[in-house]
Amino acid sequence: MRIIIAGVGDVGYHLAKQLSMEAHDIVAIDTNEERLSHVGSNTDILTIEGSSTSLQVLKDAKIEKTDLLVAVTPSEETNIATAILGKKLGAKKTIARIANSEYLDSSSGVNFKELGIDFMIYPEELAANEVVSLILRTAATDILEFEGGKLSVMGLKLDKDAPVIHKSISEAAREYQNSDFRIVAIYRNFKTIIPAGNDRFLPNDMVFVITTPEGIDMILKLSGKENKKFENLMILGGGKIGRRVAKLLESTMQVKLIESNEDKSFALADMLQSTLVIHGDGRDLDLLAQEGIIDMDAFIALTDDAEANIISCLMAKHLGVTKAIALVDKVDYVPLTHTIGLDSLINVKLIAANNISRFIRKGEVLAIASLEGIDAEVYEYIAQRNSPVTQKPVKELHFPKDAIIGGVIRDNKSFIIVGDSQIRENDKVVVFSLPSGVKKIVKFFEK
Repeated sequence: MRIIIAGVGDVGYHLAKQLSMEAHDIVAIDTNEERLSHVGSNTDILTIEGSSTSLQVLKDAKIEKTDLLVAVTPSEETNIATAILGKKLGAKKTIARIANSEYLDSSSGVNFKELGIDFMIYPEELAANEVVSLILRTAATDILEFEGGKLSVMGLKLDKDAPVIHKSISEAAREYQNSDFRIVAIYRNFKTIIPAGNDRFLPNDMVFVITTPEGIDMILKLSGKENKKFENLMILGGGKIGRRVAKLLESTMQVKLIESNEDKSFALADMLQSTLVIHGDGRDLDLLAQEGIIDMDAFIALTDDAEANIISCLMAKHLGVTKAIALVDKVDYVPLTHTIGLDSLINVKLIAANNISRFIRKGEVLAIASLEGIDAEVYEYIAQRNSPVTQKPVKELHFPKDAIIGGVIRDNKSFIIVGDSQIRENDKVVVFSLPSGVKKIVKFFEK
């Protein structure tokens, strides 16, 4: 697939890095020479310096032969113009990053597809939805869903008294052989492990599990967790994400939102129906105590100051809050999540890149996604007729040791893979892989 990425800031860079692991023909366009140099030295892609709204630059990038144009510059106007021009010049599919939620409203009266924009990505909306998912799945630190939740990859931290502690993967599999889940990775001591049968669970391991909806309760039990219902939520920061999270959750729980800007506080109070909006500095421990932080089930810090978000979440955890989630602006912060004692770090740009990558259609690849904080990717493939993966039971495939087949969606039903499983043509197969395994697994899904 030929892909043009317009804008190689954090979103574009992460997207280029993800896609360059596959055999895509990628061109990056940016006006900043330094950013282009950085992405060029870390990925195997072609770079062009210039504006993506320049007709000549787009022609130099061979826009007429492009399968996908992704416009993710910091400027919404540039992204929209790039997508429209790119479509007119021959791009088969276009995606534009936007900063205005009005454009997603179907009643706006504007048909953006007619203008030439096939998809619009609103990162703040995606981040808000991710936060809400983590709040509703109270025990999970990471969640990826496939086909509307028919299969889910969940990250869970093992408590020291979890039933599986010190048991091997094989022992746990024999003891819970009727359960609908499979362990696909363990994160321990800053290292991601694709587990083998003799690997043992240790206290404080971050375990990543693929499961059907029926297996979620058992997973929580084995990890020493319970998916209890949260009733009280405190949000720090009333920006786009904080406002949207409050809007989505205020009908199901008691929500308090702290905003430091007085004018914005009044606007939020008018906009939100049931949320209690408080004007104040959320970094003030006395204010947090006064507003009952010790009674909160969850605390979410969503201000523009990443360090303040992290510190306030650490304070919340110290005061006994069950779940703390912080918004950070640097992707490099995300791997620190589990080492500093927080439940989840949210990065808007990483979430946007992951969602954009799900639009990629290269032969058998349906989706690519990253799990925050670990060095691994999750792929959704479609099994082609006569491809190697369909020829033998999974245990006889000699699948790479740095990758693992987790589950299959077949005819709208989900299955967890075991050794005797046979993958069939048109199965949607979820694969978990370390970077070293990415190129090895492709051949199993090619005709």
